Amino acid sequence: MALQCGIVGLPNVGKSTLFNALSSAKAEAANFPFCTIEPNVGVVTVPDPRLNVLQSLVKPEKLLPTVIEFVDIAGLVKGASKGEGLGNKFLANIREVDAIIHVVRCFEDENVVHVAGNVDPIFDKEVIDTELQLKDLESVEKRITRIEKIAKSGDAKAKHELSILKSFQDALQAGKNARSVEIEKEDYHIIKELQLLTIKPVLYVANVDEETIGSTNEHVENLKENVKDENAEVVVLCGAIESQIAEFDDLEEKAMFLEEYGLKESGLNKLIAAAYHLLDLITYFTAGPKEVRAWTIKRGWKAPQAAGVIHTDFERGFIKAEVIKLADYENFKTEAACRENGKIAIEGKDYVVEDGDIMHFRFNV
Repeated sequence: MALQCGIVGLPNVGKSTLFNALSSAKAEAANFPFCTIEPNVGVVTVPDPRLNVLQSLVKPEKLLPTVIEFVDIAGLVKGASKGEGLGNKFLANIREVDAIIHVVRCFEDENVVHVAGNVDPIFDKEVIDTELQLKDLESVEKRITRIEKIAKSGDAKAKHELSILKSFQDALQAGKNARSVEIEKEDYHIIKELQLLTIKPVLYVANVDEETIGSTNEHVENLKENVKDENAEVVVLCGAIESQIAEFDDLEEKAMFLEEYGLKESGLNKLIAAAYHLLDLITYFTAGPKEVRAWTIKRGWKAPQAAGVIHTDFERGFIKAEVIKLADYENFKTEAACRENGKIAIEGKDYVVEDGDIMHFRFNV
């Protein structure tokens, strides 16, 4: 399951520059609004040192890391919910992604115009929030209109659905995002088909200048304070620095460059780690002479669900899973040695997969 994140933000906040740096896919970056007309997709491998450990032990023909897709979505202006600017395309494209990466400008530069005339990350955030909320409110109210007639007839199921919908209506009318509404897990099917935009998890990227990257500034602190109750991640990075990092092929040179700025890792790595944490994702591995491969799943998934990521037949005909812990693989060096020393666990349908598990599935269809 490739994770797909949509990169959004007002024009000239550094969105396309960041996308280019992260994915090396050269969307046109220009100092004017709407330079990205169609969504660009960049596929990036997810860095995981555990893959390198397995590669050194197994020596496979191929090494296949998991990937993350970044979708650079066209700029947004006030009135997008009513079709202004490129609003309709923006809103349609954002429905398709797993999470939203909201780039917010937290740097001053008189040479880069701001669509609102001045740098204010809270204003920028609220413009996009408002447009998405208005579109969600429209969707919810249309559904309410349809369900009210059934509820008035005394239908208990319709009455319950109506109460859930009205809780979302109240929140959206109050300027809150749909993800702020707490409902029972079994009620999520009621709003799932609406594909609400503001129910998607959000990761805020504070795009700062080179002077700020090792410290902070007022814009960053204001943003963090504003979103502290949203259950959202905030990543601080510098698009300009990331653009330079992307040009290095040599890992040692890249490490030296990062060290000059007092950075331990690139913004890309920080962004991917934050996205995985936000979406509660983990990685398991399959390992054999043909390939060592990483697979992304939701935390808490059981073995059959994890097997289904490889192929639906694996889940449908699941019999058992053989599980090796990475520490045991490192200690005993080979799968055969792990087996001889009793370090391969045989797990059934109720086994909850753990991050870093090395798994073989047995199935029959």
